Amino acid sequence: MSLLRPSPSMPVPSPAARRIIRLNNGFQLLFNLLWWMPVFYAYQRDAGLSDGQIFGIQSIYYIAFCLFEIPTGVVADRIGARNCLRAGAVVMTAANLAPVLAPTYTGFLAHFLAIAAGRSLTSGAASAYLYDGLRAERADAHYLRAEGTARALGLAAKVVCWPLVGPLMMLAPQTPYALSAASAAGSLGCALALPRLAGPGPDTRARTPQRRGGGFLRDTGAAVRALRSSPWLALLMVQGVAVFTLSRICQVNLFQPVLLEHGIGESAHGSVLAAMTVAEAVASARPQWLSRRLRPVVWVSLLSVALAAALAGTAMGGPWAVAALLCAFAAITGFVYPVQRKLVNDAIPRDAPRATLLSVESIVDRGVCALAAVAAGAYLAAGRLDALLWHSAAVTFVLMPVLHVALHRVSRRGKAGGAATGSRATGATPPVRAESLPVDEGAAPRP
Repeated sequence: MSLLRPSPSMPVPSPAARRIIRLNNGFQLLFNLLWWMPVFYAYQRDAGLSDGQIFGIQSIYYIAFCLFEIPTGVVADRIGARNCLRAGAVVMTAANLAPVLAPTYTGFLAHFLAIAAGRSLTSGAASAYLYDGLRAERADAHYLRAEGTARALGLAAKVVCWPLVGPLMMLAPQTPYALSAASAAGSLGCALALPRLAGPGPDTRARTPQRRGGGFLRDTGAAVRALRSSPWLALLMVQGVAVFTLSRICQVNLFQPVLLEHGIGESAHGSVLAAMTVAEAVASARPQWLSRRLRPVVWVSLLSVALAAALAGTAMGGPWAVAALLCAFAAITGFVYPVQRKLVNDAIPRDAPRATLLSVESIVDRGVCALAAVAAGAYLAAGRLDALLWHSAAVTFVLMPVLHVALHRVSRRGKAGGAATGSRATGATPPVRAESLPVDEGAAPRP
């Protein structure tokens, strides 16, 4: 079902809402279209980098992302998410040109540091702009599907483009990086066309005169207070760490080593990654396929465990089994991302700095990924790839049930507190409301 032709149970989006959705789709597609993704590991090895250097750069990338996240999230809340998206597109364009100009360790390090800066500028701002934009147009019900469809379209573009990387590199090795820079420049065009939001939101809050002085500290303090007052929100962010870390480490850092370990040559990497992307794109566009019998927070827990099981399964079997498991892994990732994103957005109080809080979530995710990248490099250097996969699954199997129990207890306390306070409760979104929202309904809870 098309996003712009919703089901009868949903209100028809306004022309302004449809414009926001279309431009967000274009931005997400072009900004994240990294042509070099299927070959960057082999490309850096051909440039003379060792495994230790390659994974060391990845660890530095995640740490840099963490360092950039808080200031860029606050900047998005101060200058407006739309302006932050524009700045991120400019930085990403320059980042993709660095390996073309300097295919050395220093050049690749600069490349990933600039990508960390560009992504941190957009990681919280993109979701915040879409959420606030649709809410301002009274199109809240379309947020979940809009988030999933934007991801699905971006993945579909990768399906078309990534199999072409091998032939294009035969013409010129730097082609994937040059095309990535061109795509990022196209995302800048989409960001420039985004409308200014009406009503309360990042674009208007940034221009409120009384917030000019000391705005950085004020927004940071407001984000910290929101987390302290909402254990539900904090736990949801921690729950998402497993999803982000497993998907990121597998699809970026371990994808090529796993295929090479099972005798799948570099010439087929683009095709395997394209097949994975098809699976993820289909699932991302249809999070409503998940049954309503289970709450969204339960689905995130179950799907996180399923991700770990699929990843561990790649340690066994032949090439075809590994490719099938990687596709299953990608499909699970596609289902869980929009649901997790909506849970976090719904749990953020209306008057809280949304982009800053989403940046806090990214900091937690990338901080864990930095440690995981260092561990992955050590395992690979020791020739223990299978052990890495099994140990990752074991950690997930232990931690996810513990987190789910904690979420259940917080939800019960929130329900009891809401019953006690009755109509006097104001402020943050009640956790039970966010938890019980059906997966395929996008209406945000009203404080």
